[in-house]
Formats: sequence, C-alpha cells, structure tokens
Amino acid sequence: MLKHYTHITLEVMTHEHHHHNTANTESLNKAFIIGIVLNLFFVATEFSAGFWFNSLALLSDAGHNLSDVVSLVLALIAFRLAKIKANSNYTYGYKKSTILVSLLNAVILLGAVGAIIVESIHKLRYPEPVPGGAIAWVAGVGVFINAFTAFLFMKDKEKDLNVKGAYLHMAADALVSIGVLIAGIIISYTGWYIIDPIIGLVVATVILISTWNLLHDSLRLTLDGVPSGIDSQKVVKTIRTIEGVTDIHHVHIWAISTTENALTAHIVLKEANRMEEIKHLIREQLKIFNIEHATLEFETSDEHCEATCNCNTTQSR
Repeated sequence: MLKHYTHITLEVMTHEHHHHNTANTESLNKAFIIGIVLNLFFVATEFSAGFWFNSLALLSDAGHNLSDVVSLVLALIAFRLAKIKANSNYTYGYKKSTILVSLLNAVILLGAVGAIIVESIHKLRYPEPVPGGAIAWVAGVGVFINAFTAFLFMKDKEKDLNVKGAYLHMAADALVSIGVLIAGIIISYTGWYIIDPIIGLVVATVILISTWNLLHDSLRLTLDGVPSGIDSQKVVKTIRTIEGVTDIHHVHIWAISTTENALTAHIVLKEANRMEEIKHLIREQLKIFNIEHATLEFETSDEHCEATCNCNTTQSR
C-alpha cells in the first residue's frame, strides 16, 4: 500500500501581522536607546554621589541600575540580531539570541544581588554616617527616570520576554528608589545610619524576586522547553477534537525566539484526501496558542509510524 506521508510547513503569520511586529520592533529600539541614555546618566550621577557621601544605599542602587543598563544594551543587540535574515548555516537566523540574552540578563542581576548582600552585611556590622538629604535628592531623580523608562516598555511587556524583563527591572528600580528616598528622609531627621545598609538588603530582595521568573523562563526556553504561556497537553487535545483527525503524536513545541514559537507533529488522518482541509483547521487552532511556525507530517490510520519515540508523548523540542 502506498504511504501518504506529506511534509507541510505552515506559515500562519499574515502580511498584516508581520508588518505590525516590525513596527513594534522599531519603536522598541527607540525605547531601548532612550532608556539606555537616561539610565547611564543616572548611574553616573548615583555612583558619584554614593562615593562622595559614602552611601551604600546609593552605591548598591547604582550597581543595580548599571546592570540594568547592560541588560538594555544586550536586549537591543538581540533585537538587531533577530532581524538578520536566515542563511544556510543559521536556518532560523539569530532569533535564538533573544533567549540567550534574557538568560544572561538574569545571571547578571543575580551577580548584582550577591555583591549588594555582602556589602550590606558589612555595613550592618560597621555602620557609617551618611547625609540623608543628599541621598533623598539623588533617589528622587531615580524615581522619575526609572518610572519613565518602565513606561516606555509597558505596552509591549507581555509580547516579549526581554521587554518584560526590562519593564520589571525598571519598575522595580522605581520602587527601590522610592525606598532609598524614604530612607534618606528618615536618616536626615533621625540620624539612624543603619537604615542605609538595610535599604541595600531591601534592594537585593526586590532584585531577586523580580529576577526569579525571568531566570526560570529564560532557562526553560534555552533548553527548548515548551514556552510557559503554552499548555502542550491542551494543544494536543484541541487538535484531536478536529473532525477527521484520529490522533496526534511526536509533538514538539519550542521557542524560536522570545516572541516566536514553533511546533512539529505527526497527524493521523481517517482519510488522506481531507489533508488540505484539516491542515487549514489545525493552522487556525495553532494561532490561538501563539504558535506561528509548524511542520506537520500526515499519516493515515493504517500506516505504521516510522519514528522510534513513544507516539503518545508530548515533548519539548
């Protein structure tokens, strides 16, 4: 009996959708550049003030902001790399770089947490006088810059892991700067210098909390795990409910980049002559799950699957 194995690549992004993504990328490039410039200015100011006034709260916050600047630069580079066309050696282009950058950003932030905790503990044991008023003024500038930078990324934060990371970092920075501002006011009125390293520990805690999910999601995508926003079992169940589909197996779902997902699967049909119709129905269902690229292999019920893995499992790539 002649086997009806057919490989079909489903490109579900319409021209309109592609144009929309390009526009978002251009606006995000501008947002990253503006954020980088503003935060570089603030980091220089905060480091200078921290050294001059010997304030751990300012120095730790400046270190955190510097790591955010590095993160913004890396994310901008990743966006530029993602726009480079695919070639014979890199058939997906350099889109995966966006995932690697998000992982690197998480690692950088964890390094900043460690440095801040060590120095804060030292200052708790040996507190030193710091000028509360100066700390409050510098932190006030930080509240404005960080809040404005977070606003630049707010509308696109759910569309890309790097943008979400940038938004979370900037929003957390704004909250931390508010904390430093309050600490400066308390120190200026009470002389409780121990507040300075305590704020340093608060900064470290905020960074750790805001970074944990970013680290988890980035590591998952780096290992080609199913993206956290996709329920692989639900994808399988949905496709199985399509009339004419007997079964689906050898399912692999992974992220091409922080914005694009892919799927490969074997689809078992009752009748091979309905393949084109069912292909269209599957494509419509995959749009719901934000899966833009899919490669499907169609089989009929009486054919023997040639692949060697367990046909009933759903896997990451």
